Order: sequence, then structure tokens, then C-alpha cells
Amino acid sequence: MTRLALRTGVRWKISFAIAGVGALIAFALSLVVHNSARVSMLDNARDLYMDRLTLAQRVYETSKPKTVPKFGGAKLNDPALPRELRHLLETDHEATFVQAHHGGSPEIWAAVPLGNGDVLSLHSRFPTRSAAIMKALDRALVIGSVSVVFAGSALGVLIGGQLSRRLRKAAAAAGKVAQGNTEVRVGEAVGGVVRDETDELARAVDALTDALNSRIEAERRVTADIAHELRTPVTGLLTAAELLPPGRPSELVRDRAQAMRTLVEDVLEVARLDGASERAELQEIALGEFVSRRVSVLDPTVVIRVVHESWVNTDPRRLERILGNLLANAAKHGGTPVEITVEGRVVRIRDHGPGFPEALLHEGPSRFRTGASDRAGQGHGLGLTIAAGQARVLGARLTFRNANHDVTGPGDGTSGAIAVLWLPEHAPTNSGSFALPQLAGD
Repeated sequence: MTRLALRTGVRWKISFAIAGVGALIAFALSLVVHNSARVSMLDNARDLYMDRLTLAQRVYETSKPKTVPKFGGAKLNDPALPRELRHLLETDHEATFVQAHHGGSPEIWAAVPLGNGDVLSLHSRFPTRSAAIMKALDRALVIGSVSVVFAGSALGVLIGGQLSRRLRKAAAAAGKVAQGNTEVRVGEAVGGVVRDETDELARAVDALTDALNSRIEAERRVTADIAHELRTPVTGLLTAAELLPPGRPSELVRDRAQAMRTLVEDVLEVARLDGASERAELQEIALGEFVSRRVSVLDPTVVIRVVHESWVNTDPRRLERILGNLLANAAKHGGTPVEITVEGRVVRIRDHGPGFPEALLHEGPSRFRTGASDRAGQGHGLGLTIAAGQARVLGARLTFRNANHDVTGPGDGTSGAIAVLWLPEHAPTNSGSFALPQLAGD
């Protein structure tokens, strides 16, 4: 079963938490204040009624003949006297009692036993003025509680919003680092005067970035050093192979030596591209004419179509390297015919083979991975890696996808691979920075 996940922001979680705690505190305080005020008013009413009863008792005992005074509602041996009050009079000389009524105001009783066994008492409903005061107090408590909840919610949104903004800035900076922009510092992106756990997270991410950069740079240097050291003996091996007598064994040696030399050069190029020190040598060229001319030399069988000509400011040598590697990949792993379409600043290279591997579509080009279980004679997986690296130097974007056919012809069980090179609107600067084109997917 799939669990339903409720996703809310930090600001709303903090706001709900503060509002909930504020509501609980306001409710508890309201109950305490309400009960305290009610008990205080009832005690005052009891004392008032007891004073009235004491006065009525004195009038009754001093009158000749003994008569119950008419003021205050005093009665002698009232048949409605509550049973609980009668029990209290058995142990006390005087007593008061509050008789509650469901949905109505309570009645307050005061009674005192007389010497001849009679009971003098008076009672009345809770004073209307006191009841009005209680209603006004309850209304004020409700308004105050609601105000506390809303104020707490606003405070939670304010505090949570600030924390949420800092976390979003940290996440955005970390995303740029993940995309390869290792110059971004999460701590600087978060900034601000407030110091909290977000700064600790930023420092941890920056430390992790520095450690990864150091390790990547060390690996790059090792790779470059190894390739550089292999360059001289491989060149010597290739020269010695040329001196071998003609024959099939000599051809095999020369082919393998040449393949090794190509591999060393490719590894050196990848190391230079990883070092982010490469700079483009820019020229203004007509993209369609340049692609047609260079591709016709690289592979005359490729079908070239220029939909819309466009002038671009780019590095011709690096652009030719990208086109050569993409065409070589199509020739090795794709199927004919290979088609190139130039439309404005966009160059599409399509073959009619089995398409790109799923791993490449999801993760991008990876060195020494060709997508085939048997790589004998199929290259070393560096071609697309170099093409992607050269595209970054040009400020371009290189994407890969597979073509989908709605109708598959007889015997055509493949869809074909499509590589799309998006050249930027603005050329790279001397510092290597550039404005990425905001283009939708092909």
C-alpha cells in the first residue's frame, strides 16, 4: 500500500505548533480565570446573604411577638429548603448552599437554626448583574484566546518563514554544487545576521564540498600524470611498430599501438576538461555552413539538413571535436542512416540504431562505460564524455534521448538515438562563465 505523504513547509509546521500550544495555554488559562471568578462571586454572594440572614435573625429574636421580617425574602421553616443544607445545619450554627440548575442560574441559600428548633432561611437566584459580569468575562476570554492563537500563528509564520528562506537558499546553493559549480559556498548563500542550525548545515556542506573537490582534483592529477607518463613510451611503441616488416602480425601491433595512443590522448583531454581550466577561442561562424562542410569531410554518408542558418560566436575546433565524437558514437553503436539537422543554434544528430542505454539517459555520459557487456572493439566510453566536456567549455548544453516511433515498420524494431547540442545565445567570457540558454526539452 502506498502511504499518503502530507508535505508542508517548515513555516507552516512552526506556525501550527505555536498556534496549537497557544490555544492549549489560552484554553487552560480561560478555564482557571472563569472558575476563579465564578467561585469569587459565589463566595461574595454567600457572605452577603449570610449578613442579611443574620440581620433578619436579630429582628426575629427581638420582636414581640416573634415575627419573620418581610425584607430579604426570609422564611421560617421553608419546605423548599434543600436536603444538603439541612444536613449542614445539624453540625453548624449557620450554613450557606449553592443549588445549581442545568441551563439556568444557580440559587444561593443561607440558613440558621433557631433555639426552638425552627430554621430561618432565605434564598435567591444568582444576581443578574453578577451573571452579566460572568458573560462579559467569558466573552473577553474567548476574544483573548482567539487573539492569542492568531498572534501565535503570525509569529510562527514570521519565524518559520525566515528559517524556511534560509533552508531554501542552502538547498539552492547545494543544488548548484551538485550540478558541478563547486565555487558556490552554501554559507555565503545563507548569509544573514541570525545564527542557527542552518549555518552548521551550511558549514558541513561546504566542508564536504571542499573534501570532494580535493579528492576529485587528486584523482584528476593522478589520471593526468599516468596518461602523460604513458605518452612517451606509447609514442615509442608506435614508432617501433612502423619499423616491423609487412604482414598481418605487424598490422595488429600497429593497430593496438594506435588504439593505445588514442586512449592516452583521450584520457589527457578528459583530465584537462575536468580541471575546468580550458578556455574557448571564439570565432564568428555560420553554423549551418560550418556543420555541412566539416561533417561532409568526417563522414560523407551523413544526411545534413539546414532548416535555419544562424551565426554563432564559438570555438570551431571544439565544435568540430563534439561533432566528430557524436558521429563516431553513432557509427559504432547506432545504425544508418545518420541524420544531422541544424535549426538556428540547435544541432541534432540522429541515428537509427538501438538508442542510448538507459543508464546514459538517466546519469549522463560516463567514462569507460559503453553500455555493452562486450566492449571489445567498441571503444572506451570516452567519446561522449569528451563531447559533454567540450560543450561545457563552449557554454552549450548537450542532451541525449531516444526517438519514439508511433508506427514501427516491418523489421524496424529500433527507435534511434538523438543527441542535441544547444549552443548558447551569448558566448563564454574570458573567465569561462556564460549564460545558459533557457530552452525547453527537445
